[in-house]
Amino acid sequence: LSFILPMIANLSLTGTPLNSFAAGGLWLLYSLITGTVGIGMWVTAHECGHGAFSDNRWLQTAVGYVFHSILLVPYFSWQRSHALHHANTNHITDGETHVPPIFTANTPITDKTKLQKLFGNGLGERVFGGLQLVVHLLIGWPAYLLLGATGGPSRGVTNHFIPLNVDKKDLNSLLQLNKKDVEKNEETRKPLKELFPSPGLKLKVLLSDIGVGVVLAGLCLLAQKFGSGLVLAAYGGPLLVVNAWLVAYTWLQHTEVDVPHLPAEGHSFIKGAFLTVDRPYGTLLGGLVDFLHHHIGTTHVVHHIDSTIPHYEAVQATQKLASAFPQLYLFESTPIHKALWRIASHCYGVEGRIDSSDNSTRYVFTER
Repeated sequence: LSFILPMIANLSLTGTPLNSFAAGGLWLLYSLITGTVGIGMWVTAHECGHGAFSDNRWLQTAVGYVFHSILLVPYFSWQRSHALHHANTNHITDGETHVPPIFTANTPITDKTKLQKLFGNGLGERVFGGLQLVVHLLIGWPAYLLLGATGGPSRGVTNHFIPLNVDKKDLNSLLQLNKKDVEKNEETRKPLKELFPSPGLKLKVLLSDIGVGVVLAGLCLLAQKFGSGLVLAAYGGPLLVVNAWLVAYTWLQHTEVDVPHLPAEGHSFIKGAFLTVDRPYGTLLGGLVDFLHHHIGTTHVVHHIDSTIPHYEAVQATQKLASAFPQLYLFESTPIHKALWRIASHCYGVEGRIDSSDNSTRYVFTER
């Protein structure tokens, strides 16, 4: 940044518009570098949310609240939903993130199949995979905060800024202005599990909103003084990169072609934890990325087993875990970019299958 920012400033001083093609390339490089470093700030707040940052709870809460608010994350709301994510990892109905849809014999033709019929199998799959990457990495995080996107069906459509739940079937019917379908859904619907069931949790949602609101107000003031374009370039660009890293991490940690999801009767906390996947982020930029991101992608299995382990002890803990449970610990060695493309192209929906070893049901990814 000590090189890029002076170059941007020099362009401004010489009369070159900051929205010019020359400046655009520098802003893009600035966003990539700043956002890649900035995810470390996100991970620090994440540790605060788990109680792994400090023995001083007030300091821990303050750091997590400020850091996440700066990144437009409603801290206490996220803390609640993230606790549910840990409790229900790879749970097919109660999972909080990256829960795939269940395919049955009555499932309509999928988007991937439609694209393959339109463009052919090879090109159709590439188009589908590309669209999955764009949607997940660019809008996946705000879609989750605002709509509970990729969450399991038991909580319906959720919102981290407003403590309410809406049944997903109802939302589709309302969007289609079909009131009869909403009334029909009410006859067969199971009660939704609330994301924020208690008055205390609802109050925490409000406190989270205040933090994000203060940051947004500050950004508006900066836009009035310096222009919205400059604020979008200096803040919005890196934020998009931070969000993309975040979604990529969680997607890869909890999705793989041969990693199943479990029904309620077959799920437990420890089973879900051991379905988490560690990956070789240590190979990116000679280990610099893994260092800047506090080893969040190389030590995530042990984090799901004990989320109070701080990042600076997680590497050693992971080594001991892998040594003690070599048949349970999951490490997938495929390079990150290839693994991301594989899950974007192939991990779309699951179907229930009986595991012959114990006669239990598992939901595994399938092509439709």
